[in-house]
Amino acid sequence: MKKNILNSVLTAFLLVVLMSCGPQKVIVKAPPVEEQTSPIVPDQKEETLTMLKAKDLPFTTLSIRGKANLQIDGDENNVSIQLRIQKDQQIWASVTAIAGIEVARALITPDSILVVNRLQKTVLKKPFAFIHDFTSEKVTFGLLQALLTGNTVHELLTSSAEVELKEGVWMVSGQQNELLYQQTFNTLFKVAALTLNDVRSAQALKVVNQQYTPVNQALFPLSIQLNSMAGAKRIGIAISVSKVDANIPLEFPFNAPKNYEVIR
Repeated sequence: MKKNILNSVLTAFLLVVLMSCGPQKVIVKAPPVEEQTSPIVPDQKEETLTMLKAKDLPFTTLSIRGKANLQIDGDENNVSIQLRIQKDQQIWASVTAIAGIEVARALITPDSILVVNRLQKTVLKKPFAFIHDFTSEKVTFGLLQALLTGNTVHELLTSSAEVELKEGVWMVSGQQNELLYQQTFNTLFKVAALTLNDVRSAQALKVVNQQYTPVNQALFPLSIQLNSMAGAKRIGIAISVSKVDANIPLEFPFNAPKNYEVIR
């Protein structure tokens, strides 16, 4: 029973971390869609993929603050979240209840996941692959980082993908083993929606970026909506971030009391 409760809390926490991105006060509106459809020849495909990747937000560090509304199988919670990212190295997150009490803290690297659960006084220490218990095996640290920053998922923007200009917006879709994917871009050439469907494990994830704001001479998503399905479990998350700072010195503190139970 204790393990099941921990897994439920951890699932919710990881999904909040996975999807936490957000707003500054300036909103950049995407130009109106020009309805047109155009086939893509091989040379144009590579040029298009390069162009879409060039719109990614460059950074060394990011500090993000915001709020999240989390719904898990009918249960609803509102939390505050702090997120810090050191590019390609680590993602740190702190989840706080409305009363201002930290309920969880995580440190994720390409190799490991560490989570302090202050409600249950436990410390989870797992390899990064532990996240695959809740999502597709195709989810890597790089993919997680891309989702957090509104950037393209480079693993999906390859020469094997189908690239199409449909109803005035770019769409990149394809299949990698059992994973079906589709990225839709708005007229700012930023990711508007991403869907991942793992056929074998019956897991699905859809992420929608509704608005963008200027950060570090690029664009960062103001809000994100997530809908996730894993077996019978349904999870919905709405994220709104109040502050984003790029390329500032950051610390990534992670510790837990010695009397906490360690779960490996």
